[in-house]
Amino acid sequence: MENTNTVPLAPLRLAFIGGSRSSAVGYSHFVSSAMDGLWTLVAGCFSRHAESNQESGQVYGVHPERIYDTWQALLASEKGNIDAVVILTPTPSHVDSVLACMRAGIAVICEKSLAVSSEQARQIIAVRDAHQAFLAVTYNYAGYPMLRELERKIRDGKLGKILHFQAEMPQEGFVRVDARGNKPTPQAWRLADGAIPTLHLDLGVHLHQMVAYLTGEKPLELVSDQNHYGWFAGVVDNAGCLCQYSGNIQGQFWFSKSALGHRNGLRIRIYGDLAAAEWYQAQPEELTLSHVDGRREIIDRAGQVEVTNALRYNRFKAGHPAGFIEAFANLYGDIAVGVRQFQQGLPWQGGAVYSAELALEGMHFLEAMVASSQSRRWETIQA
Repeated sequence: MENTNTVPLAPLRLAFIGGSRSSAVGYSHFVSSAMDGLWTLVAGCFSRHAESNQESGQVYGVHPERIYDTWQALLASEKGNIDAVVILTPTPSHVDSVLACMRAGIAVICEKSLAVSSEQARQIIAVRDAHQAFLAVTYNYAGYPMLRELERKIRDGKLGKILHFQAEMPQEGFVRVDARGNKPTPQAWRLADGAIPTLHLDLGVHLHQMVAYLTGEKPLELVSDQNHYGWFAGVVDNAGCLCQYSGNIQGQFWFSKSALGHRNGLRIRIYGDLAAAEWYQAQPEELTLSHVDGRREIIDRAGQVEVTNALRYNRFKAGHPAGFIEAFANLYGDIAVGVRQFQQGLPWQGGAVYSAELALEGMHFLEAMVASSQSRRWETIQA
């Protein structure tokens, strides 16, 4: 019989830096963090623009006195009153607020990409270690239950030895018009490429993280190319590479914002010597397996699963698909456990998904892609 005397834990207290109602992911983080009752948003500096800042706080239900004009004022006033800060500002501005939060002793949850270069990532890791701080980097797709099911199958040897993979994330946002023929108006920071193009920081980091999570292997060398096909001059919007991983695994990556017909064509295929697996984000609750004896099967939450039948992944019964918001909620469930363990001085096993070291590896990977596209040769990825 279930123990009905257990007192539920109070939700962890959360603050946002960035993430206004009009931002790309702000509302998704708000809804997903609250979904399972593990977190409550109590404070924030949601935008540099006063009207948007106040409006967002009102929509999110934050008391007006805890809506701050600057993130520096938020940290000064809220230290000791919050359990974690979520960094949702544009990627190029992550580093300053991440470092300030860790130096203030506040746990940090940072939306990908953690940084814009390996140098920034190393700086963040150094401060984290010096202050013994908590830092988790979120990659939304790692929260999809079927991707976690696939990771278990690979870990248990169901696919056999992994031979090669294909990972792709094509989108059409830089070449498609709306029904009236209007071109898109991306945020200004997305149209200013740095040493690592914004396309790579926006999409490439997801693919690197997923392959690391699924295979447990590391990229060693690659040959890559990148190009510009869309409307925005000087902005890289299509990239791909052939990559050699540890374990003698060969891989191919492709990510794009100039691929008509793909709203978000995220797909990953893993090929082993016993079976192959394919997961497609547009059909998130199905995992296709092709076995060495010719059998093919499609499994979902109601099938022969080991991970996705857990209660936490079944907010409603199979046949009613969960998706993007629920995947974020799964991440917030993981991180809630991590923050509580951190507060008790216990280690958190979040490295496979959330670690800054993985983010640093991703920066090295993307920097090698850029170098290869310029040298037209294979490039070694820094360890």
